[in-house]
Amino acid sequence: MREIINKYPRLLHGGDYNPEQWLDSPQVLEEDIRLMKEARVNCVSLGIFSWARLEPEEGEFHFGWIRRIIDKLYENGIYTILATPTGAMPNWMTAKYEEVRQMSPEGVRNLPGRRHNFCYTSPIMRKKMKKINHELSRHLGDHPGVILWHISNEYGGNGSDASCHCPQCQQAFREWLKEKYKTLDNLNHAWWTAFWSHTYTDWSQIHSPVPNGESRLHGLNLDWKRFVSHQIQDFCMEEIRAVLKYSVLPVTTNMMEYFKPLDYFRFAPQLSIISWDNYPEWHSQKDEVNVAVRTAAWHSMMRSLKKAPFLMMESTPSIVNWKAVNTQKRPGLHELSSLQAVACGSNSVQYFQWRKSRGSSEKFHGAVVDHRNGSNTRVFREVSALGSRMEQISDTVYPTCNRPKAAIVFDWENWWAVEDIEGPRKDMAYQDTILAHFKPFWEMGIDVDFVNEDCDLQGYRLVAAPLNYLYKKGYAKKVKDYVEAGGCYVATYFSGVVDETDLCILDRHPLEELLGIRTEEMDAAPEHRVNSIGFEGKSYKTGCLREISHVIPGEGAEVLASYESDYYAGCPALTRKSYGSGRAYYLACETEEAFLKALYAGLAEENGIGTEFTGRLPYGVTVSHREGGQDLWFVQNFNEAETQMELPGTYARVEDGMELKGSITLKPFECLILAAK
Repeated sequence: MREIINKYPRLLHGGDYNPEQWLDSPQVLEEDIRLMKEARVNCVSLGIFSWARLEPEEGEFHFGWIRRIIDKLYENGIYTILATPTGAMPNWMTAKYEEVRQMSPEGVRNLPGRRHNFCYTSPIMRKKMKKINHELSRHLGDHPGVILWHISNEYGGNGSDASCHCPQCQQAFREWLKEKYKTLDNLNHAWWTAFWSHTYTDWSQIHSPVPNGESRLHGLNLDWKRFVSHQIQDFCMEEIRAVLKYSVLPVTTNMMEYFKPLDYFRFAPQLSIISWDNYPEWHSQKDEVNVAVRTAAWHSMMRSLKKAPFLMMESTPSIVNWKAVNTQKRPGLHELSSLQAVACGSNSVQYFQWRKSRGSSEKFHGAVVDHRNGSNTRVFREVSALGSRMEQISDTVYPTCNRPKAAIVFDWENWWAVEDIEGPRKDMAYQDTILAHFKPFWEMGIDVDFVNEDCDLQGYRLVAAPLNYLYKKGYAKKVKDYVEAGGCYVATYFSGVVDETDLCILDRHPLEELLGIRTEEMDAAPEHRVNSIGFEGKSYKTGCLREISHVIPGEGAEVLASYESDYYAGCPALTRKSYGSGRAYYLACETEEAFLKALYAGLAEENGIGTEFTGRLPYGVTVSHREGGQDLWFVQNFNEAETQMELPGTYARVEDGMELKGSITLKPFECLILAAK
């Protein structure tokens, strides 16, 4: 990232700044600068929802106010990430041009309001977007205080599935399908439309999946999701081209947590830097571990998209306003949750927003500066303390990044497909399955990358592919080549079931030769039909999904675990087969946490991916490793109590060089940043 944000190669600390809400209160804007300096803010995101201020009437542009603010910030050592304002449209546009407003699946044109309530296909919307972006770029793209373009805001965040079902989108979808399938015969075969006599005889008959129309053709549903993601990605690319007309600055767009409608792997190549908005639901469970695991996984996803440091573009320093119960972060958790992002590869801690809005939707959303009391609040003091710490660690941390030796396959197209099927159960819970396989690595202090089926697997010692239902063309060969070259691959139940059009793969599993097993049946058992598997002398509970498979005689697969009861007692539940220089494992069922922890602990040792901390971490404590200029270890205590742990060596605390070794006591919600001595 040092080469990307070359104007300011430091850890960034700041957040969304919305001075357009306060232009009639100059004393507030003056106070903002003073308080930002006190909080050690060095960067703000500006202009995100400013379209109505920048272009109050069609073709009438006002850039003086925002230039003056950027000037003032820069004079005080604060840099600007400049946003394009397409996250929310001005009323003059929605009133004049009906086609820019999205249409619901029921065929109703949305009224003005909310955010991202625009059609990504609309030529008028694209024309107006290009014009405002060109003008922004021409007026401000070369300002010395502007370091990065923030393209729009949370694409697809319209409160539903990001899609528009208007006539323009229907026609664009048909053209997209023509490009993909060439002929209706090809499309009808791929979607298996002969079932229920749903064969298409003209392209004009095709419509997006809707509740009062066709929604049971899984190939249609899958292609519609691909199309929606493609249209938004294409809109983003047009925005990028528009701002780069007069500017050479790097670009990013802020992504969202586990956002199903958009395939972020496809967005990544067109961005200079990945960024995302992080809002964990802390204090929602008996302890913070599962939330910490979920959050660490998505930080890891953001890093994995470009295998490089990313930016945490938004977070709350205190509360949000959209949960059923909006609980304040308890003392110390703000610093820990912020440094968790840095530990996983973020080079920033940014907030939404700097100052609380006085009115409208997010007036009670947390902010650095509250409605009252200025800097004299607990939240402001914690933000300031973190800002000081970020300054202290910046030179050491900034040049480093995580370099995992293990990866988990997370593929958006597989996610869309496996959760759309009718059977073997209603909720296939792809995301939960991924997290169940990620958690053992988190508990062992082993960093993990995420890859999709298009990514290169070489370079990883271990790759796990939970619930990998859909196999794209060429994926099976890629896996075989990876294992043959020495990799370790873990496949699970209900994998390799369909091809990329969601048609069932006939005859045999695509990896049958690699795995040495033949799958026969999938059972989705109710809770009272309990079963277990025996593994390494212990018994572990199975989950609902249980596959019945058989070892192929003479193919070399070893049975490591077997079912212990019911009519498939004795059938293999975990197998291993050597293949070339590597090994392939097959897990035939869902299992309890303890089994996955035992399985991956053994595989970590077998493949040499453990760290010096593996096996030494108490409950609720994890470690992340950034390397580069130095080897840095982020020891994170997510317990709300002091926790004892044994360090495996001698370390220096990054901030002050203090030596630490042997037994140490971690404070509640503490994060230590250590360098090996």
